[in-house]
Amino acid sequence: MGVAKGADKYLEQIRNIGIIAHIDAGKTTLSERILFYSQKIHRMGEVHEGTATMDYLPQEQERGITIVSACTTFNWREKQVNLIDTPGHVDFTIEVERALRVLDGAIAVFCAVGGVEPQSETVWHQSEKYKIPKIAFINKMDRLGADFKNVLWEIRKKLKANPVVLQAPWGEGDDFKGVFDILREKKIVFSAEDQGRSYEYLDLTPEEQAEVDNYKTELIERIADLDDEVMEKYLEGQELQPELIKQKLRELVLQGKIVPVYAGSALKNIGVQPLLDGVIDYFPSPLDVPQIEGIEPQTKKKVSFPISSKAPLSALVFKVSMETGRKLVLARIYSGKIKAGEIVFNVTQEKEERVARIFRLHANHKEKVEEARAGEIVALAGLKLSKTGDTLANRETPLILEKISEYKPVIAVALEPKNNAEEEKLLEALDKILQEDPTLLLERDEDTQQIILSGMGELHLEVVMDRLKREYKVEFRSGNPQVVYQETIKNKARGEGEFAKELGDDFHYGGVVLEVEPKPRGSGKEIRLEVDTQAWSQNIVESVYQGLEDGLQSGILKGYPVQDILVRVIELKQKEGATDIGYRMAAVKALKKALKNANPQLLEPIMSLEVYTPEDFVGECVGLIGSKGGKVENILERGGQKIVQALAPLKKMFGFSTDLRSATQGRANMLMKFHSFDVLEF
Repeated sequence: MGVAKGADKYLEQIRNIGIIAHIDAGKTTLSERILFYSQKIHRMGEVHEGTATMDYLPQEQERGITIVSACTTFNWREKQVNLIDTPGHVDFTIEVERALRVLDGAIAVFCAVGGVEPQSETVWHQSEKYKIPKIAFINKMDRLGADFKNVLWEIRKKLKANPVVLQAPWGEGDDFKGVFDILREKKIVFSAEDQGRSYEYLDLTPEEQAEVDNYKTELIERIADLDDEVMEKYLEGQELQPELIKQKLRELVLQGKIVPVYAGSALKNIGVQPLLDGVIDYFPSPLDVPQIEGIEPQTKKKVSFPISSKAPLSALVFKVSMETGRKLVLARIYSGKIKAGEIVFNVTQEKEERVARIFRLHANHKEKVEEARAGEIVALAGLKLSKTGDTLANRETPLILEKISEYKPVIAVALEPKNNAEEEKLLEALDKILQEDPTLLLERDEDTQQIILSGMGELHLEVVMDRLKREYKVEFRSGNPQVVYQETIKNKARGEGEFAKELGDDFHYGGVVLEVEPKPRGSGKEIRLEVDTQAWSQNIVESVYQGLEDGLQSGILKGYPVQDILVRVIELKQKEGATDIGYRMAAVKALKKALKNANPQLLEPIMSLEVYTPEDFVGECVGLIGSKGGKVENILERGGQKIVQALAPLKKMFGFSTDLRSATQGRANMLMKFHSFDVLEF
């Protein structure tokens, strides 16, 4: 794991972290306090005033939500911390995924009243996929209904995590005064005069000491369960020094076995500095994380470079940002270094590009640097071709790092520019936005010639259209949002395709026999060539494969992509005049016949719905969900509210939030996210 500590001493001083949470848990407010206390900014902005540093898009300031991941760099206790504040709204899940892919640690923020909310679970499980160590910050302890112990219980129950309390609240709701430091056995009071910048440690009363003792005993017991040395000392009744506890905690956090928990109120400036101390004490430096593995493009063998600036270059592009028409590529450098003005090799696209300038980022401000080294997150200017998920390396030592997960758009809207000049402007603007956001899809309807934009949800498309009008000054009309479907098959079937035709002066022949069969829902598509590929030219084999790939992009019901299908090529026929084109066309014909015989079905996006409502309106909510073709799965209770969980077809959910407000006198709210593409059976 890592490299010798002497190799790149500066790496020990770096922490690459993110903040993840459900919408409205207080992520951006916490980011503002972090920047203020680390003296990166000298005046705190507020989300509710639209002045938050990290929410710099106009759409973010108006809606009070984070839409794009903002990056910044600050120093704390002589360590360099690269911080990414991620969105909490489900429509912007890809932004979270891209950030998590390059982080070494994440602060998970939970609302003390709302607890572990739906999107909290989503982002937590995303972070688990990348094995990212986490610290939990239970925020809004000053709010009416705050319940610290209930949130702890939910972290254990819902997230299957192992939380240990390092900082507990001194009071809750209106009685919230500060926090207890469990290891020091002191209470911390934050000064209201200087916005919490100064704070002091005070002795505990006997009642407070008893509460802290309970937390400390539980903390030691949980560590002892996982560490033999601590268990031995604990059983022998030896006193455990705070330094040993911190050392063991760090080891367990890095292994993902324990989640330290802090409490506070970012808005009231309480509890933030001890949380930052926790980031330095318990989160890994780039040296503490395993070497990242990539694939050598030619041999397809796994390869990894040491985490050192002296090693060959490997960097992952995790975001593309367009600023006043100029493209900035955000990248995490895993090994090696990049200098301004030098040429790098984009292994994914097999193209060389020159890095014109290198910047460290502070939200939408930039600091120019001449060199970026392993462990750093920076912005690169001058890379015209690079996209999200691309790997940058040296041409002599290429490798491809694991790509960032792809997401399927579920909703589309038709855009109609006023004239040809506006259409040119619109397509140019969309090209720039699509470079930034890989979850968007742009197509042109073959029949109407309309421009069709697809995305992850209504809010997602709404924000994009707002940006087109506001930032790019494009005039257009938009149609009503339309659902994006997929196609699949129900039965197994066989198809045979033969192509024998003169095209121009040449005769082309191809013959393909194949079988299709359904795969489990959500498993995607698979093509197998079950013929002796050595007996055929590589060009013909690739043409058959490409023909099937293209054919699956457009099903036979309504031309939607075909999913959850296995295609097996069982015979290639040989005749005079065999050509690549002939076999490609034959493969498409065979596929269409097989799909037609396999009982094709339409898959529609099914949404997972959670409605939060007072008990008085549960009946209205259930009735409304039923009227939209939905199926109630569960009704829970949390924090005095009922939660109605349901599955519903997206096509009937347009305008649901408005109907919900009307049916419940504005007292219910909802969260809707994509669940699966499926045949509607309820």
